[in-house]
Amino acid sequence: MPEEKKIQCDNCNISISESEFLKSLKVCPHCNYHHQKGYYLTAFERLNLLVDGGTFVEYDADLYSLNPLNFPAYEEKLSSDIQKTGLRSEILTGEALIGGYRTAIGIGDPHIRMGSVGSVIGEKITRLIERATEKRLPLIIVSPFGGGMRMQEGTISLMQMAKTAAACVRYMETGLFYISVLTHVTMGGNAASFASLAHVIIAEPGTKYGFAGDPTRASIGMEMPPEVQTAEYQLEYGMIDMIVQRKEMRATLIDLLDFCSD
Repeated sequence: MPEEKKIQCDNCNISISESEFLKSLKVCPHCNYHHQKGYYLTAFERLNLLVDGGTFVEYDADLYSLNPLNFPAYEEKLSSDIQKTGLRSEILTGEALIGGYRTAIGIGDPHIRMGSVGSVIGEKITRLIERATEKRLPLIIVSPFGGGMRMQEGTISLMQMAKTAAACVRYMETGLFYISVLTHVTMGGNAASFASLAHVIIAEPGTKYGFAGDPTRASIGMEMPPEVQTAEYQLEYGMIDMIVQRKEMRATLIDLLDFCSD
């Protein structure tokens, strides 16, 4: 039998068997480090982690990105990412039971165009929020979007900030309950719109969360402490509400849904 692949923890340097690593949800079982580059959870993995089995009903499965500005090689890159992930677009949206509570849920996948936000993400999130408003469902959006608003779609992409933010405001005016789950990396226009507008904002440990990333700050000669945009720093200064271990995320969401249920 071939020897099982080993994963070396980026934090404590312990060698972990691949099966143990996957069983622990891509978190080091020794130091609890939530691995990042190269080990992001897919949208399907997060879906299986969070919702009651067999209850997910997908919305808008027929929506996918095009190339409205005829940006060179954009369609080919999208096609390659979609083949690798098995998704048609960059986010899964729909409704499911979570601990028995019917919930509208959106889960992004960072493996498509480096987690940048294009027009389809904005449209699917807006439709998700509007359906949650109409059906009076609690709302959960899991954001792993760290690539900012997608430059290949220009202003069409930037418009999604205002569109999703407006949908959030209309939803919250009805008295319904919105939870935002931040995962590494949550940056740019996503962080400046729907990801930051929830009643409760939860982050996984070590998540990077903010607006302008390191390359942007470097381009204008601005230096900031490296910890400024970590979840731990944001929690200390009141920008998020809690940090939750990946293995405890489902239980935490159920507790919040139970607390705010009618």
